[in-house]
Amino acid sequence: MITYAYWAGVLALAAVILFGLGAKAKKWKPAVAISLLVLAIGWGAYIFHYQQIFVKRYGGVMSINVPDGQFHMGATWKDDNLWIQNYDPKTNTCIFSEYSKGNLLEGKVIIKNCNPLRLQK
Repeated sequence: MITYAYWAGVLALAAVILFGLGAKAKKWKPAVAISLLVLAIGWGAYIFHYQQIFVKRYGGVMSINVPDGQFHMGATWKDDNLWIQNYDPKTNTCIFSEYSKGNLLEGKVIIKNCNPLRLQK
């Protein structure tokens, strides 16, 4: 829900600028340019900062696909970054992948000979 409110606010701000400068002041070129700038900044702020914060703190929605051939084992948050643990039976490795803000500086930890599905004797 918070995501919808964020985008409604960004779109409303762009519309107010477009209406105020374009329709009222008859300055369409600056109105379109500033509105597009507001939309670009809003998109960048969402992707690089707010997306995971909204999901973690306010119940937003985010989708992540498990790579083909791997099994999902778990997920956890470290600060505002999401860590996903998958198991690859072909290579017998556990893969911890970090999903950071804006997909920048993502970490990956590979544990070889992991075999978490082996039955204990």
